[in-house]
This record gives sequence, structure tokens and C-alpha cells, in this order.
Amino acid sequence: MLKASTSRLAGPIWQIRYIHASLPYAAEVSSNASASSSSSSPSTSTTPAKWTPNSVRTGVIARKRGMTAMWDDFGAKFPVTILQLEECQVTANVETVRKDQSVYHAVQVASTNVAERKQSYAMLGHFKRAGVPAKRMVKEFPVTADAHVPVGTTLSAIHFVPGQDVDVIAKGIGKGFQGVMKRWNFSGQTKSHGNSLNHRGAGSTGQNQDPGRVWPGKKMAGRLGGKQITVQNLQVVRIDTKLDLIFVKGNVPGIDDAFVQVRDAKKTMAIGRHNWEKGQDEKVLPKNVVDIPFPAGTKELAAQYPPVISAKTRRINSPFAAGE
Repeated sequence: MLKASTSRLAGPIWQIRYIHASLPYAAEVSSNASASSSSSSPSTSTTPAKWTPNSVRTGVIARKRGMTAMWDDFGAKFPVTILQLEECQVTANVETVRKDQSVYHAVQVASTNVAERKQSYAMLGHFKRAGVPAKRMVKEFPVTADAHVPVGTTLSAIHFVPGQDVDVIAKGIGKGFQGVMKRWNFSGQTKSHGNSLNHRGAGSTGQNQDPGRVWPGKKMAGRLGGKQITVQNLQVVRIDTKLDLIFVKGNVPGIDDAFVQVRDAKKTMAIGRHNWEKGQDEKVLPKNVVDIPFPAGTKELAAQYPPVISAKTRRINSPFAAGE
């Protein structure tokens, strides 16, 4: 399956392999698609074209474009966040042999074209070897051995299906140094009975002789925000393959135009895998989702379907999801 030129790190324990190769890839995946296979090297296995509950797909890098509102079938209004893919391409497939001889598989994805002068020479050589232009953001997503994607593949919003759940990872908005009331929701101190200019203070933070110190983890004033946050189980309600937009229900960390990582919801997939092992095949994927693109949703796949696919029209517009 893989005909790759590999480079390994010196040493017998750690072996890192970046695969820049053309993998056999099925562009169109439907609920009745059969697995395709081809000849492979001794160190790799055949990649099926059909998703299985044991498969872990790659994620994508998107930009948060803002929020809007949508209405459901009952007329209830709910908030959605719009995420957009910007030239999101696969730059490498990674195989790493760990100390316990298990193999770590990952797909490296890069997003947003930039001028070459804004990247280092090392990264420019990496992008040139992958056959893609210089990119601004590069991330690595762990996958299973059957979910490697050909290097240079351009990912599309059709990678996700309306109705499925996703996890969104992003850096939250930094709010600087804040007091305990804003940072930890302390109620503050009284405004009367002799309290002098200490209304928003933290109060007692420790004891004198026993234990004579402040316990680690004490809620005190400090930096608020600016850390990586993972919001789990957000539902995809609509995709726009023409503009590469993903509409997710709810809020997403970060400021507008911030880079976010979007992947299949780990908890939802774990529940589906558990149901599959018990023989409950109808509970493997979320409700009304019958299949998902595997190993990835590409630009070529998106060109075969209407530009907008939502939860209301997915029966006629997508082979991956059924109607209500």
C-alpha cells in the first residue's frame, strides 16, 4: 500500500517515519462501499475504504469566523459557530515505534498559505518535499493504521457529516491578571460592619502555625485565560462545501479568526465502539448518521454533492446520513 521514502531517527529505540507517498485512496465512500486494497510494503497494512468503529480519522485545522443563530424544526433559536477551512492539506504521515514496540500513527495537517519569507528554511524544505505551498499552522492528529491520507490531499468541510459530534480544541481568550472574584467567582466580602476597603479581597489564604503555609492549588488572583481548551461533543448542524464552512452548535474557544482543531468526538466514538462490541450496530454512530467519509473528506469528494448540506436535507444530499 505504501511506497514511501523514509527517514529514521538514529538509535534502536525510537523510529520516526515521515511518509511522503501516494496512498491508494477511495474518494467516494457510501454505506454500501466495499473495501479496496492494493499491494503494500512489508511494514504496512492494507487501508480499507470503509470506516469501522475501531478507526480513528484525522482532524482538520479551521479558522473561527464568528457566531450566528439558526432555528430548528420547532422554531427554537440556537447559537452556532462558523468554522472555515483554509487550504487545509496533508503534509506528512507519521509512524513512530515506541519503547514498548507499539506503533504510533498520525497524520500531519497544515493550513493557511503564507509567503515563504514567513517560514523557516527547515519548514520550507518540509513543505517542498510534501509538494504543498508554505503554510502558517501545522498540527498532528493521532490516527489508526488504516486512516493514513495521501500527502498533498486537500481536506474539505465534507470531512464531517451533519448530525455527528466533534471536539474543538483552541486557545481561549486571554484576560490578563485578574482577581479572585472574576477568576474564581468569589462572592466578595461584606460592604458594611467595619470592612475597610477590602470588599473584593480573597480573605484568608492560610494559617499561622499549623500548617504554616499556603496549600498548593489555592484559588488566588492570577492569570486568567490564554490556555488551550477542548470543548467536547459539539454537534455539526450544517456544512458548506463551496466555502468550506462547518456550522457547529454552541460556542467555541478563541477569538474570531483564531486557529482551531476539529476532530471526531472522542467520547461519542468510544460509546459507539462499545456498542459495536456488544453487537448493537444501530448505535455505533450518532442518530441518523449512517457513515462518515473515510479516511478523509476531500475536495474531490465535495465536488460530487450540493454545496450546502444540513440536517434537514441530508437524506437527499449526502450518502453518509439518513433523514429524520
